[in-house]
Amino acid sequence: MTSIRCRGVLFDLDGVLVDSTPAVARVWAGWAHEHGFNPDEVVRKAHGRPSITTIRELLPHADHAVEDREVERREIADVKGVVPLPGAMELLKALPLERWAIVTSCTRALASVRIAAAGLPRPQHLVTSTDVKHGKPDPEPYLKGARMLGVAANECIVIEDAPAGIRAGKAAGARVLALRTTASNAELQQADANWIVDDCAAIFLDSSAASEDILLLGRRTK
Repeated sequence: MTSIRCRGVLFDLDGVLVDSTPAVARVWAGWAHEHGFNPDEVVRKAHGRPSITTIRELLPHADHAVEDREVERREIADVKGVVPLPGAMELLKALPLERWAIVTSCTRALASVRIAAAGLPRPQHLVTSTDVKHGKPDPEPYLKGARMLGVAANECIVIEDAPAGIRAGKAAGARVLALRTTASNAELQQADANWIVDDCAAIFLDSSAASEDILLLGRRTK
């Protein structure tokens, strides 16, 4: 068992708090077929990054804004199977609302739809791709999340599942707890995660922590 003391917790959304994998795969596979790409490769590439980043890489000469709006429209319309991941609901309810934020590569509209579809507590602090100039793996989203909480990034724990998000958290100066919900152990280690556990069910809040601190205890670590 590993104890982790921090002053704030920054959660990714997809693959950390909600399981949107089936919906994401359906949307991106359909988009890939339409444009002549390998669906499996596109789904892998799209995970954990703003949609427009993937679109720019794959279609450098397309109208990126138009393509991005269409992908977002499809993702907002498809919430079938979007559910909370193990332990997510319990952990969010245990943490003081003002001490955690969701930092996601979704747009604000899409994040709001998925949070509602999964029945998660409504966050007081939310950072989306709509709110930043540079998405993950750039540190900007997690730096903004820490500022919202009023603490330094190096006093925060980032909880992530995607290598791009892990790199964003580390670049921001935070410590990163990675979940095995999406990527392999090797990928999470290569991205330099500080700890690796199965999912949020492996994390709980220790009520003995001082009021200015949050103490998270992971049951199964790398």
